Amino acid sequence: MGTTTSLSQKTIGIIKSTVPVLEKHGEQITKQFYQSMLTSHPELLNIFNHANQKQGRQQKALAAAVYAAAKHIDHLETILPAVQQIAHKHRSLGIKPEHYPIVGKYLLLAIKDVLQEAATDEIINAWAEAYEVIADVFIKMEAQLYEEAASKCGGWKDFRRFIVQKKVKESDVITSFYFIPEDGGEISEYLPGQYVSVKVSIPGEKYTHIRQYSLSDAPGKGYYRISVKREAATADKPAGIVSNYLHDHVQEGDILELSAPAGVFTLNLTKETPVVLISGGVGITPLFSMASTVVSRQPNRQTTFIHAAINGNVHAFDQELRRLAEHPAFSYHVCYQSPSAEDRKHPYFGKEGFIDLPWMQTVIPAKEADFYFCGPLPFMKTVYHSLKEWGVADENIHYEFFGPAGDLTK
Repeated sequence: MGTTTSLSQKTIGIIKSTVPVLEKHGEQITKQFYQSMLTSHPELLNIFNHANQKQGRQQKALAAAVYAAAKHIDHLETILPAVQQIAHKHRSLGIKPEHYPIVGKYLLLAIKDVLQEAATDEIINAWAEAYEVIADVFIKMEAQLYEEAASKCGGWKDFRRFIVQKKVKESDVITSFYFIPEDGGEISEYLPGQYVSVKVSIPGEKYTHIRQYSLSDAPGKGYYRISVKREAATADKPAGIVSNYLHDHVQEGDILELSAPAGVFTLNLTKETPVVLISGGVGITPLFSMASTVVSRQPNRQTTFIHAAINGNVHAFDQELRRLAEHPAFSYHVCYQSPSAEDRKHPYFGKEGFIDLPWMQTVIPAKEADFYFCGPLPFMKTVYHSLKEWGVADENIHYEFFGPAGDLTK
């Protein structure tokens, strides 16, 4: 990873001195940054997720990333996993080197606007230098990711046109879309757990919308499958523009643009250790890909699959998981928050209410395993804290957020 050797000790000291300020004002700075940048460069709305902007999730994620970069400015390799995760997202969105000077300009302006007289010339100049170094790290890593995506057998660089071959309803709220390339060529392999970006032009919308969706089937089948939850409006957020458009308007035979597969939340198939897959709601999508892959490629690897859902009506891939559970090394367990009488007869139903550590300990053979989990934020926090309480080693805990990164430790 690019290092900070080009930064003087004085610059490093100044950046580190701003860490407490960033902790306090970080979200205010990033809110101001997005507002100014997108007002001056509305074309970037073709890339950014408007919903995450409105809900403040993007601002929080960027504030956390800037804070981490400042805190570790003398050892950026410390935040390498987070940088890799962001770089994969950037590559799948089509972020290019020419976007970085724009971001830098408005980030410095936002720091100046929010901190006012506290943002001395010395601080702004130090941040300008540091931003150059951090941007260079991202640009180099993303160039490598673009090159890798394009050079794979069946790979490509930016977006490619795909035909919706099949549309299948998986539950009351989740529908799968099967994609094959319009050009009839090969498609690149992917690792179980990865995602694609889907770009849509919605009638009546000024800008294109890009969303990431996990690939929900095992690789190597000649198609890509995503499984999308219809995001209904709630008290704290509007209905999902893209998810509703896909459900209501995209039909078999339609064409959408997809990025090459990306992402760092992937099942490690070089290990033989037991694996535990824990999903909540639509978080099942990357984990089902992992489950079907491990059964086909490592049939003797002990695998425990736990799924939590409100009830059976919103539970996707249940029949497929029942079939996987016929394999001797695979065990399947279901937790329903509000089970119906029919749900209680489910052969793998094990718990009513919410997932918790005492129940997990009854269905997971041992804590010496690799744990992968994904789902709504409160669910992920519960799983994370349960695993930490149980004493599972940090290096064996793997998870992914849908949308901008959050913090499970709080």
